[in-house]
Amino acid sequence: MFVRAGDLVVHVQVDGPAEAPPLLLLHSLGTSLHVWDAQARAMAENFRVIRPDMRGHGLTTVTRGPYSLDGLAGDALAVLGALGVGRAHVAGLSIGGAIAQALAARAPARVRSLILCDTAMVFPPESVWRERAATVRAHGMEPIVAPVMSRWVTEDFLADPAAEGLRAMLRHTDPEGYAGAAEALAVGDLRAGTATLRVPALALVGEHDVATPPAAAQAIADAIPGASLTVLRGAAHIPTVQVPDAVTAAMRGFLAVQPA
Repeated sequence: MFVRAGDLVVHVQVDGPAEAPPLLLLHSLGTSLHVWDAQARAMAENFRVIRPDMRGHGLTTVTRGPYSLDGLAGDALAVLGALGVGRAHVAGLSIGGAIAQALAARAPARVRSLILCDTAMVFPPESVWRERAATVRAHGMEPIVAPVMSRWVTEDFLADPAAEGLRAMLRHTDPEGYAGAAEALAVGDLRAGTATLRVPALALVGEHDVATPPAAAQAIADAIPGASLTVLRGAAHIPTVQVPDAVTAAMRGFLAVQPA
């Protein structure tokens, strides 16, 4: 479906019983809502699973960058508002996890719990993101496909059909949408806001993630009182695709003990 959210027309997929607790899934840079396909299928048994395509990604409106993490959090809140959702469990992958942190700091009453997957509170160095933004604006997505894929999954997974699906998502991302979001990561610093969070939280991270390594997940877990950390064996930066069952199991175990 498509909903109007502020200055955007957002593509969003909603699955599961209408009366079930809402679960908002926020995808990573250069992908789309489909990066959560395996988890959405499983979680829709017990949750109203809401998956929007981020600004400039998938089938959602592309606007000129730079974007900001706070602005992207506002987009997510606008989607919840358009769907009549007051409070939701929120899970985010990579930049989606950064957006989830910003959303929870901005509107804590709207968040039941957080699942922060392969993300961080800061994303240095700034120069890498600005170089990527300049590259895709000048030359399109193809020059970054191979280097990005080498960070998203482990080498032995690159030939898997699911990895080809990730390549397709990356290649089909609008260059301006990618660049605008990369610029949000270049200057994003969530440390102050995340330190104020008082919400049940789970940090998930692939053991081989070099983009947002286990140390970054540990820093998040240390910053949010009571947060827990799970390291996903055999996975790199996009474990929702590389080890989908392990991600689903971790999410289910965490959400099972949260208040209804």
